[in-house]
Amino acid sequence: MKQADLDVTNRILRRETHSARTAASAFAAVLGILFFAYVLLESVLQALGQEAWLIDPPTFGRWLADLPAGTDPVILGLSGALIFLAGLLFFLPAVLPGRRARYALPNPRAAVVVDGEVLAASLARCARMRADVTPQQVLVTVGRTLVEVQIRPTSGTPVDAEAVRSAVEDELLLTKLDPQPAVRVRVAEAGVIGQ
Repeated sequence: MKQADLDVTNRILRRETHSARTAASAFAAVLGILFFAYVLLESVLQALGQEAWLIDPPTFGRWLADLPAGTDPVILGLSGALIFLAGLLFFLPAVLPGRRARYALPNPRAAVVVDGEVLAASLARCARMRADVTPQQVLVTVGRTLVEVQIRPTSGTPVDAEAVRSAVEDELLLTKLDPQPAVRVRVAEAGVIGQ
């Protein structure tokens, strides 16, 4: 595979496995546009000698410069907290990984992306067959570093947790996930009757 094709494939895989920041970006752009449109409106009204719509820019600038004087500390504290939360809403999406519950499987010819639910269903089927239980008795959750298998056995029928773990690990090896998540199997102490 050529380097250009590999770059395109990697870009596609990244786009499919990570969430986009377009919603936060669009919201920030709309807020900026509204703010500057309002400042433009007030400036035009002042230039035309008209009365300000809400507050004229020079009065607002003076009020902002003299802010601590004559203002209730509770209002200042609440305003600061709101500004901090608004900043946090834009900062966190920028620095957090934003991963989707999707996994890129290595393939030399194509970009292969598997949804986490599909992978969990495949591993649940494998665990169910190895433990000899019904589909309702197995719950599998797939994370980046851990696959957790929970089994509620049929009453009177023991389940070999180590054999189930080994079967699930073998199934995971077929996916060639990188890095391979660890597998943890939990067998409930109380069994299910009549399943």
